[in-house]
Amino acid sequence: MVLVTGAAGQIAYSLLYSIGNGSVFGKDQPIILVLLDITPMMGVLDGVLMELQDCALPLLKDVIATDKEEVAFKDLDVAILVGSMPRREGMERKDLLKANVKIFKSQGAALDKYAKKSVKVIVVGNPANTNCLTASKSAPSIPKENFSCLTRLDHNRAKAQIALKLGVTANDVKNVIIWGNHSSTQYPDVNHAKVKLQGKEVGVYEALKDDNWLKGEFVTTVQQRGAAVIKARKLSSAMSAAKAICDHVRDIWFGTPEGEFVSMGVISDGNSYGVPDDLLYSFPVVIKNKTWKFVEGLPVNDFSREKMDLTAKELTEEKETAFEFLSSA
Repeated sequence: MVLVTGAAGQIAYSLLYSIGNGSVFGKDQPIILVLLDITPMMGVLDGVLMELQDCALPLLKDVIATDKEEVAFKDLDVAILVGSMPRREGMERKDLLKANVKIFKSQGAALDKYAKKSVKVIVVGNPANTNCLTASKSAPSIPKENFSCLTRLDHNRAKAQIALKLGVTANDVKNVIIWGNHSSTQYPDVNHAKVKLQGKEVGVYEALKDDNWLKGEFVTTVQQRGAAVIKARKLSSAMSAAKAICDHVRDIWFGTPEGEFVSMGVISDGNSYGVPDDLLYSFPVVIKNKTWKFVEGLPVNDFSREKMDLTAKELTEEKETAFEFLSSA
C-alpha cells in the first residue's frame, strides 16, 4: 500500500506512473496506490485516476482516490507526502510554516492512528525538513527513523552540475553530499565526491582544479536551482522532483550501492558532525535492510563547518517557529 498526497498536483503527475510501472519497488511487486488530495481537487484527481487505469499497468492491483485521511492512511507501507501549502506571493516564511504545521500535524496523527508501525514516510512538501519533523512529532508510535525528507533532488542537481562541468554523465559522479535544510542555506559539499575519468576514480576537487568555482558558483547554482526553474518554467520542478522521489524511495527499499552514499533529511539524533539533536537535517547516509545509517568519519574543513552550522541555525529557527504553532494547532 503506497500513499501519495497532493496526488492531483504537478509532481504526482510525473511520480505516479513511475511507481505504477515498477521502477521504484521492483518489477514483480504488485501495488495498491492511494491518492489523497483536498476536496476541491477531487474532480482533477478523478482524471488522474482514469489515466492511471488507462495506462493498463500490470502491477497496479488497485487505485483509491480519496479526500479522507482515515481512508488514505489505512495500513500503509509507504507514505509519500507531496501535498503542502505552497508559498504565495507576499507570504512570509512564518505564514508558510503556520499553514503547513496544521497539515502535517493532522497527517502525522493519521499515520499514528491508521498506518502500519513499519511505515516509511517521505516528506516532499515544503518546507520539507520542518514539515517532516512536525509529522514525526505528531506520530509518536512510529519510529523517528522511519521519517525522512527529500534532499535527493538537490543531491542530483549537485551531481549533474559536476558532470556537466567535466563533460561526463551524472552516473560517473558519486558521493556528493547535501547538508542541512532543503532551502537556499543548504550546503552542497563535494569534498568527498569522486568522479570516474578515463576509467579511474578521482576526487572532484582534484579533477576540476577550480576551487573558486566549487566554493562559489557551484554552491549557489545548486542552492538557487529551484528558483531558476520556476523563473524559466513559471512552474516549480516537477519531473526532476518526481525522479528524485523515486531514487530516494528505491534506495530505502533496496539499499544503496556498495561504496556509495546518498543525501536525505533524517533525524539528527546521535550524529557525529556537531549538528544539534532533534533536527530534521540532510546527511550523507547508507541504507541496508530498509534502515539508514549516517556515513561516519568524514573530515569537515572550516569552509564546510561554517556552511553546515549556518543551515543548522536556520533549521533550529524554523523548528522553534513551527513548534509554537504546533502547540496551538
